[in-house]
Amino acid sequence: MQERSILLIISGSIAAYKSLELIRRLRERGVRVRCILTAGGAQFITPLSVASLTGEPVYGDLFSLKDETEMGHIRLTREADLVVVAPASADLIAKMAAGLADDLATAALLANDKPVLVAPAMNAQMWKHAATQRNLKQIRKDGAIVMEPGEGLLACGETGQGRMAEPDAILTAIETHLGLSRNGEDLRGISALVTSGPTHEAIDPVRFLGNYSSGKQGHAIAAALAARGARVTLITGPVNLSDPAGVTAVHVTSAEEMRAACERALSVNVAVCAAAVSDWRPASASARKLKKRANAEPPLLTLKETPDILALLSKSGKKRPALVVGFAAETENLLLNARVKRKAKGCDWIVANDVSEGKAFGADDNTVTLVTPDDEESWKKMSKQRVAEALAEKIAEYFATEGKRKKA
Repeated sequence: MQERSILLIISGSIAAYKSLELIRRLRERGVRVRCILTAGGAQFITPLSVASLTGEPVYGDLFSLKDETEMGHIRLTREADLVVVAPASADLIAKMAAGLADDLATAALLANDKPVLVAPAMNAQMWKHAATQRNLKQIRKDGAIVMEPGEGLLACGETGQGRMAEPDAILTAIETHLGLSRNGEDLRGISALVTSGPTHEAIDPVRFLGNYSSGKQGHAIAAALAARGARVTLITGPVNLSDPAGVTAVHVTSAEEMRAACERALSVNVAVCAAAVSDWRPASASARKLKKRANAEPPLLTLKETPDILALLSKSGKKRPALVVGFAAETENLLLNARVKRKAKGCDWIVANDVSEGKAFGADDNTVTLVTPDDEESWKKMSKQRVAEALAEKIAEYFATEGKRKKA
């Protein structure tokens, strides 16, 4: 296979140290990495450390006589298969949105004709600021793939969303885009359906019933399956996440829309139902906003069940996937409820996770137990990306075993 090439732009953030690990992992995969280190990025890591890992010169000066004689800012992007900005500071994202070109990084991005993957890193308030969200919306519109930052303790001492995605997650996104696989593309030829995120069930034009699901686990599973060569359809409810690279994403709002999208996606070899589908919806949604009136009783909501998508996929007759995997998000009696759910729904596996006290919804880590007809395998606490990769490996093992059985 022809050597693949990445142009990595490292901007000013303490998360720049993670880029060194990303470079190391990419070089292990045989990917050529060239780097632009901005003036801000050079405050956190040195050109020498970057050059030592890439084995390439490090670029940073837009007005370098040698580099620009060779039209460096254009050549760097033309010779890359993918441009990765990690970390991407709020400042650099703003310049990308505005189309500025006042340094080598921004000039290269503006002269670029290749796909761009962006991994933001910043203070939580900067991330939430209307200007940043407006800039992110613009660069997405311009074609950039934006990886959602994680939540937790930030370098500034505050807690919130703004931590750059971990190198493993960025690596998976890169591998998916470049058509690489750490596992020999062992799911090539396998089609997969993954559901992710919550559903919103309308009460009136401005209110809905929903839940706290962020979609992080489902999106990570879709990316992990695609990285192993699977042809993935991701059906997602309303989330604040970018579509993973290399998958076909279908965006829905309600459980009924998700059911219809799932049925349209059949037939597939494997279905992973990671979405937190609302169990109930209002029996009828008001066409007008329900008004709060002084001294009046609140409106009475009559609920009805939503479609049971996991059960439907598990009983799809000739179109039933060979492997159906459900999720059980429980607050008590985790394994007992997971066992009962697996049998009641008719699915093959259940991934059980404890969501009491905010342990999973919206978090970056997860602790799960894989429940199958023959075994229960508890996995230690790890990132949702790692959980996704471990599940993808189990799915690959399943189809490898089934393939051998059919040939016997």
